[in-house]
Amino acid sequence: MPNSNEIKGNWEEFKGKLKQKFADLTDDDLLYEEGKEQEMWGKLQQKLGKTEKEIKSMFD
Repeated sequence: MPNSNEIKGNWEEFKGKLKQKFADLTDDDLLYEEGKEQEMWGKLQQKLGKTEKEIKSMFD
């Protein structure tokens, strides 16, 4: 499972993969802001009905 530094470094690629897998995600859902990672993960968890760990594990 990628850690937060790996995700931050590869965010554009990771974001593209999420949008391919979950077509209903918007750019606002995937907005990465420094210091607001947990807020972003919370939005993704709500929208996808998966845990942060489940979402990250899709990209191992």
